[in-house]
Amino acid sequence: MSSGQEILRGKVIDKQTKSPLSGANIFIKSQTVASTDELGQFEVACKDSLKITASYIGYQDYQLNVVSCQDVLIELVQSDSHLKEIEISATSNANKAILNQPQSIVKLNETELKRGTGLFLDDAINTNVPGVYMERRTVSAGQQFNIRGYGNGARGTNGINSNFDTQGSKVYLNNIPITDAEGITLMDDIDFGSVSNVEVVKGPSGSLYGLAIAGVVNLQTKKAEKGKTSVSQIAMLGSYGLQRYTTSLEIGGERSSLLINYGKQKSDGFMAHSASQKDFVNVMGDFNLNARQGITAYFGYSNSYDERGGELTIEQYKNRDYSGNKAYIKNNAHSEIISFRAGIGHLYRIKRNISNNTTVFGSGMNSNASSAGGWTDKRPVNYGFRSTFDTRFALGSKISLSGITGIEFQSQHAQIIGYGMVADSFNLSGYNIIGPQRSNQSTITSTSSLFSEWTLTLPHDISLTAGVGWSTMNIRLDDRNYLALNNNPSNTKAKHVPTSYKASYTDMVSPKFAFNKVFSRQISVYASYSKGYKAPVSSYFYIPTTGELNLGLKPEIGTQFEIGSKGNLLDERLQFQVVAFNTIFSNKMTTVAVQNPANTATLYTYLVNSGSLNNKGLEVMLIYTAYQSKNAAFTSVRPFANFTYSHFRYDNIQYQSVAKTKTNKDSLVTVDYSGNAVAGVPPVTLNAGIDFLTKYGVYGNVNYSYRDQMPFTSDGNNKAEGYSLLNAKVGYQHKFFDHLNVGVYFGANNITSTQYYYMVFLNQLPDAYLPAPYKINYFGGLNLKYSF
Repeated sequence: MSSGQEILRGKVIDKQTKSPLSGANIFIKSQTVASTDELGQFEVACKDSLKITASYIGYQDYQLNVVSCQDVLIELVQSDSHLKEIEISATSNANKAILNQPQSIVKLNETELKRGTGLFLDDAINTNVPGVYMERRTVSAGQQFNIRGYGNGARGTNGINSNFDTQGSKVYLNNIPITDAEGITLMDDIDFGSVSNVEVVKGPSGSLYGLAIAGVVNLQTKKAEKGKTSVSQIAMLGSYGLQRYTTSLEIGGERSSLLINYGKQKSDGFMAHSASQKDFVNVMGDFNLNARQGITAYFGYSNSYDERGGELTIEQYKNRDYSGNKAYIKNNAHSEIISFRAGIGHLYRIKRNISNNTTVFGSGMNSNASSAGGWTDKRPVNYGFRSTFDTRFALGSKISLSGITGIEFQSQHAQIIGYGMVADSFNLSGYNIIGPQRSNQSTITSTSSLFSEWTLTLPHDISLTAGVGWSTMNIRLDDRNYLALNNNPSNTKAKHVPTSYKASYTDMVSPKFAFNKVFSRQISVYASYSKGYKAPVSSYFYIPTTGELNLGLKPEIGTQFEIGSKGNLLDERLQFQVVAFNTIFSNKMTTVAVQNPANTATLYTYLVNSGSLNNKGLEVMLIYTAYQSKNAAFTSVRPFANFTYSHFRYDNIQYQSVAKTKTNKDSLVTVDYSGNAVAGVPPVTLNAGIDFLTKYGVYGNVNYSYRDQMPFTSDGNNKAEGYSLLNAKVGYQHKFFDHLNVGVYFGANNITSTQYYYMVFLNQLPDAYLPAPYKINYFGGLNLKYSF
């Protein structure tokens, strides 16, 4: 503010709870002139006949005619509109509204998450997030993300990319990384039924999250409501023996809140050997120590067991033979996980415009899994911290600078033991049992990321964003599988293989630049460039069959150019996002297969860097409030739709195999896949539906999904057929005696009895399909909640 100029000081709070609203925007003549700090306070230059508007996400706008320049208190009332504006956490912009974010971000709340059973996150992701596909390997395990064509690991034995495990995307639960220190994400033990908020960032995100070449998924569990104490019981039943029971206790005070819930979930599965059973405990607490400090705490426990029926062959799938994979079933294929996660976060408002948020976290897991290839025991322990400084500086009456600067560190100590499986001599017709040990590896992996991202807000609602992240990864692997041949000093002719290995990947620098312009608080246009990395994991740089190091591997690099527009039109009834992007994943790690002397089988594989994935796409998302009234029979009718077009191609990508010639010499056989469509991505996906709500408490939705045919081998010779799904749900909710909330609902999935899949394994022939139920299946439930 200039010297001698009068200043209007104010505070913006929630009218009901009297809590300060941080990040509320103050407008004069449709131009942003200030935003509130952590205490809800703001300052603007004052003059006679000043008219200001206060706006905050999820609240009704408030207009104030300033007669004198005395301090003002503005109390905002929550809006009845559905997602008029969405608050985003993955941003350096002080204005958290999605309209002001120069990148593609989709946020889901309980409306989207509970359209179906609410137990399987892929249902919500695949219906509501264009450009992202989530798949699962079993009824409730083996979940993976494919974000804009970046699927997962490189385990394909017949092509370039595979979806054997989730790599490249980073997943957080209540600010605690689910993704481990190597960059692998396992979600078998996550209670998706307790998740109330999901935020998906598409594209390289290294300027805020380190090693996130494909994107970031932030999950938040439900929190207790302030000022309310309640107990609740949820019971759900469904086809194929589906059962879910959740018991919750919520204690909400003025300065603290606590939620404790226990969930039990099981299913018999719809195909052979696919039963699932899970027990979850979640504890979430928020504690406001004073006006400047707050603490959040989370603890989660899970005991999860999922059978694996295995992938079906192409012929089995075509014939609807869902008897499973005999090799998997004979080995009693399964995934069993007992795990815990815990984190404590501390928010400290150092000054009015500077705050620090630090989270310390840890997780431990005891898992065992078997498949057609054998049995694996794994015991990883992860720990680390993430600390960020949020800063805001006023550089003038209409110019401000806000930023996030921080560090994230994570370390993992893991022991992985692999076994073969053999017939049980006491029960030859039963399951195979654990046989001889094949491998025993201990790994210590640490990753660290420094990052800083800043947004300069200029007059006329223009903002410029720039940031950079710097990441490193260090891996140590100890081979504890004793081989006498490698440990005999007297045998000078033997090939002595070391037992300890190290690899480091440094100087992975991820810049970001973006421009955003908002027109009349209704429409924004933006352009952005971002870069990210994916470092090799421990299983990539060490070849156990030969004992050799594969240290020539380089991290994969992702670069993305994106332009888009977002807005609220037709008196804010139509919300839209339109995005066009070009994402290039270079240094792509691909497989070299080494054949046996007879050229009849693959002895082992190793990885090399090859060419690129050149992914170009268009994404459109629409939500329209067709009707809204407080007094009519239908209080809300909202159609929604989204569309994705993907033109993803291999560029200078080659698949290599080493075979033996007639003279027993190695011969390199190369197949060039350049120009072929990227496996695992359909050209077109489309979703459409409608949500409705009545004043009588009846609600419901109908949604339709279309997924185009897609190649599942890199040569393009094998394609999964496209399919369409139709799902619906209807429910009733009412409060009795001002204390008891009762809800009942009933739904049906796959109403047209369409054959489709949960997952198709890429480049893993002859096995390919992990099918979903091809008949209509039902679910229904009862929700009871008593508030004291």
